[in-house]
Amino acid sequence: MAAKAFRSHILICAGTACVSCGGLKVRERLEKELKERGLDEEVKVVITGCNGFCAEGPIAVVYPEGIFYGKLKPEHIPEIVQEHILKGRPVPKYFYKEPIKKEVIPRLKDIPFFGLQVLRVLRNRGLIDPESIDEYIAKDGYTALHKVLTQMTPEQIVTEMKESGLRGRGGAGFPTGTKWDEARKYSRFPKYVICNGDEGDPGAFMDRSILEADPHAVLEGMAICARAIDAQEGYLYIRAEYPLAIKRVSMAIEQCRNYGLMGKDIFGTGFEFEAYVYPGAGAFVCGESTALMFSLEGKRGMPRVKPPRSAEAGMWGMPTVLNNVETFANVPQIILNGAKWFNRLGTETSKGTKVFSLAGTVNNIGLVEVPMGISLRSIVYDIGEGIKGGKKFKAAQLGGPSGGFVPESLLDTPVDYESLEATGAIMGSGGIVICDESTCMVDSARFFTNFCVDESCGKCVPCRVGLTVMLRKLDAIVAGKGEEGDVEFLEDLGQHIVRMSHCGLGQSAPNPVLSTLRHFRHEYDEHIRDKHCRSLVCTPLIRFQVNEEKCKMCGLCLKACPAGAITWEEKKPARINPDLCTKCKSCIRACKFWAIE
Repeated sequence: MAAKAFRSHILICAGTACVSCGGLKVRERLEKELKERGLDEEVKVVITGCNGFCAEGPIAVVYPEGIFYGKLKPEHIPEIVQEHILKGRPVPKYFYKEPIKKEVIPRLKDIPFFGLQVLRVLRNRGLIDPESIDEYIAKDGYTALHKVLTQMTPEQIVTEMKESGLRGRGGAGFPTGTKWDEARKYSRFPKYVICNGDEGDPGAFMDRSILEADPHAVLEGMAICARAIDAQEGYLYIRAEYPLAIKRVSMAIEQCRNYGLMGKDIFGTGFEFEAYVYPGAGAFVCGESTALMFSLEGKRGMPRVKPPRSAEAGMWGMPTVLNNVETFANVPQIILNGAKWFNRLGTETSKGTKVFSLAGTVNNIGLVEVPMGISLRSIVYDIGEGIKGGKKFKAAQLGGPSGGFVPESLLDTPVDYESLEATGAIMGSGGIVICDESTCMVDSARFFTNFCVDESCGKCVPCRVGLTVMLRKLDAIVAGKGEEGDVEFLEDLGQHIVRMSHCGLGQSAPNPVLSTLRHFRHEYDEHIRDKHCRSLVCTPLIRFQVNEEKCKMCGLCLKACPAGAITWEEKKPARINPDLCTKCKSCIRACKFWAIE
């Protein structure tokens, strides 16, 4: 039976970000409007995974033209249907931005956020219904699995992965093919394949978006890995805070079973593979491979000392390959197109592309995929289109709570494993949080250290005690109680924690402090010696006063102050009593004339 033809397709983003700001209501209104106008047989509405441009949600893209509409509301839909769908006249006021020339229509490929990216892992984002296996198959889905089962030996699969140069995208950057080869050579069974979807970095949403937008790509990559190492079971460890990702992966697994792409005798080759979803409880330390495996076994998630590596003795002490979501999503494309196709992008030591979540004070918040080796400046200014409100860039935080801060002077640093490490940051799983001039670097280091203290499993003393001592020292500095010698103390303590901690969490947890000491030491000195926070973030170091020249004597600050610290008389400047002021900043928010300093 031939597939039904539609004259137009409208793709509605149903990733977590768009759903949270009303994307499903936009869809409901669109479907209702089309039906009422008798267009539901001509125009198909498709629900997709994350489109990537989270800052513009809810999002709709109209094909075949590829016209992008952003920040939609249900009340916008009737006009779009009337003008664009019925009369063929796109509605400019709902475009991503007003074109410079009125006759120019912003198609998806023409928007810099999309046009500068290279999509491999995200090739299907915003294009297919993630809850439909047929749409994935229509985009060459499971062709790579068929190839490895009918045309390649396990040794050939491993060789292809080695030649591709793919490194693990979970943070450590270990060569994927080498890990698979290590697990393959052991003859102890059963073996296991595990997908790490326990994404816990603040500001990171790469793995969640991939699982929501293209779950079958991850499952296909896991099945190919299972074939390479002779495993029959796979587990996807996805944090419970990702209900949409869990739902779509579970649906994808069930669809695979119904289509004979999972279970026994896949493609009639005798190959057997089953996958299961395991919701993680949200412990950041369970992103570490051995802690994750203990959690899967029903034990407390605590890392163990290595060796042996997981490829030799992983879950239940058996050979195990654990890679993250993005790593597995790369695999089918490498098998289909070849190692040379994959490694023609990137640098000498960092091949292919990398998916990043771009967050913070950048204009274009969203999910981006770029070639390894691109400059950080290009990500921030060409794709991210600079800093919100015209403020000045101050730093980019990469690698999550265990990452580091890259200052403006190093914005031209290539984004690859070795270059980022040289700056004091790390690639991590791919979170980039942009900080502007209003960010206090001392307070930011304190924030991430506090996060790591909360998430430490407590197994080893350097991490459990060392991070707590580091946090107390940072708390004292931001409270105006810092002393001479504190900076040197933090440096020594940080290096000790790095050298002595058992697992990757402890070994990298001091990075936010060490990188800010390296690039923003002057801010520590100001906090300690001058009792001054240049970003006006650390309230114990701030004294509020009224600039009488700017004050318009309106009395708005008096009405806003909850502590009664402001006195004001008509036609006279307001005054702030420092003894009563709680430094809540209500007066700053109320004053329209920037008279509170």
